[in-house]
Amino acid sequence: MAFVAMLAMLLSACGGTAESPRGELEARRAALQQVIAEDPQAIAERVALARVAIALGDGIGAEAAVRGALAVGANEAALRPLLARAYALQGDERRALAELDAGPVTPEMMGEAAWVAGDVHLANGHLGAARDAYDRAVHELPRSSALWVDVARFRDANADMRGARDAVDYAIELDAANSAALAYKANLVRRAEGLDAALGWYDRALAADPDNASALIDQAATLGDLGRYRDMLTALRRAAPLVPREPRIYYLQAVLAARAGNYPLARSLLQRTRGALDAEPGFMLLSAVIELELGGEAIAASWAERLLTEQPHNFTAPRLLGAAEWAGGDAEAALVALRPLVERPDADSWSLLLAARAAAEQGRDIESADYQARAATLARGEAVPFAVDADYGLLTMAADAAPLDPAKAIPAISADMARGKAVRAIERAIRLRDANPGVADAHILLGDAALAGGRHALAVEAYRAARDLDAGERTTLRLANALYRAGDAAGSGAAIMALRDRQPSSIAADRIAGHLAMELGHWDAAIAHFERVRRRIGDRDAVVLRELARAWAAKGDDARALVLVDRAYRLQPLNAAIMEFYAALLERRGKRQAAADLRDKAAQIGR
Repeated sequence: MAFVAMLAMLLSACGGTAESPRGELEARRAALQQVIAEDPQAIAERVALARVAIALGDGIGAEAAVRGALAVGANEAALRPLLARAYALQGDERRALAELDAGPVTPEMMGEAAWVAGDVHLANGHLGAARDAYDRAVHELPRSSALWVDVARFRDANADMRGARDAVDYAIELDAANSAALAYKANLVRRAEGLDAALGWYDRALAADPDNASALIDQAATLGDLGRYRDMLTALRRAAPLVPREPRIYYLQAVLAARAGNYPLARSLLQRTRGALDAEPGFMLLSAVIELELGGEAIAASWAERLLTEQPHNFTAPRLLGAAEWAGGDAEAALVALRPLVERPDADSWSLLLAARAAAEQGRDIESADYQARAATLARGEAVPFAVDADYGLLTMAADAAPLDPAKAIPAISADMARGKAVRAIERAIRLRDANPGVADAHILLGDAALAGGRHALAVEAYRAARDLDAGERTTLRLANALYRAGDAAGSGAAIMALRDRQPSSIAADRIAGHLAMELGHWDAAIAHFERVRRRIGDRDAVVLRELARAWAAKGDDARALVLVDRAYRLQPLNAAIMEFYAALLERRGKRQAAADLRDKAAQIGR
């Protein structure tokens, strides 16, 4: 109830920050409007009014001010970039570019014209055109702090984390009070150094401009990932009146509602986005989960299919699709959705069990038994490269012709790895890495190729370089794995604990840290890690339940251990290790016959 009450307060929030850069701009706008009302021929004031409207993000107001200035004799060539910016702020990128091409631009406005073009091309995903435009803009406006923030955004979109860092650092050097620069620095720090490290930068951004709605929303998302939900709601409440009907606010509220188990409210909040985020993978994923929880299997399947189309290598999407099809009564469609997962040697036990049920429903008893047997081992096999649906010869020819083009080199590297040609894959990856030293993905690609080829030292070196640029799960888990394979178990554990400290919401970090604690006999630490995982995913993981039972039993609390191992057994009734442990606990509690029955069952399965 407390959560719902706080969310209701957020949804009805109103007001804003009076003493802030935004407040000063609003006051400046009012003063300019008064001057224009007294002197309708005032060109300079109309141009100034347009710039104030642009600073406030008011594209319609900016357009009106520019047209007013033109109507009283302003130089069209000088105001063309401002009019283009006004169109861009209204979301009309095509019209913005058309305006820039409609006529000449005065020399002193060439930088602003290029800047607008860069922003529009970046928004449209035309990175080559954006690069050229930003290069021209920087040449004309080398000391514009705001421009360097957009250059940072462009480099980040190119996955050039190091270049993005350099650009935003220079923006802050030029203007230490640039709230947008400080907020973007926070976003980069969040990825490179972790959630806690980013909070200080968000605080600095909001100290410079308390009404920076984007910073408030990003801060709220970070606080949510840290589990600080009340602080998250406070940040969202401050942002709500600044950007009414902002889709990201509704989305984050929906995430909170879903975590609290209030799926009807979560669905209602997502509907308020009015389609603005429908193309975002995170939105698709959340929508599928919510619809599945509310019994909308067909809608859930639709969202899962869209997510799978957008991210074909996202393993969560086929799991959701399979679950939705199964819940909807279509066992055949469920099996089709799950087959790409269960055919992999590293298939998870949940997918294997659902596939087993779907196969049994269709009378495929042998296939079902195979899936059940694999699931019962609770041990995942080695991950394999994703298959490349193209002719190997054509892929390699294209990559050889353009070795520095990621679109051609990456499929060829994957194909080389799939065919066991690790040396060739490594050679390609090194060339790509050397050409893109500030791109984490380039180092990850080299690490993956090196690991596939058994060159553990090179893999560790590559993953370390990637983690220096992006300290998230994808880099740190790879580094931990490479260190472990290289024989550095302590280093592997340290990498996992560092990830746990940087990203407390990381389920993978807690899971692995729990296993490490079990190996060392640190029962309390293991329980803490596994309980955090359990709170996030529920009693759906037999391994987590089994390890919790083992830890509590080691501490002498057999009563708790029995409850947990019973839940693990119900999830995996064919796992011999779980049955043996369950039997031992039952025997200690004096239930010898039940223990003997379990041991007989385990022996029969082992035959």
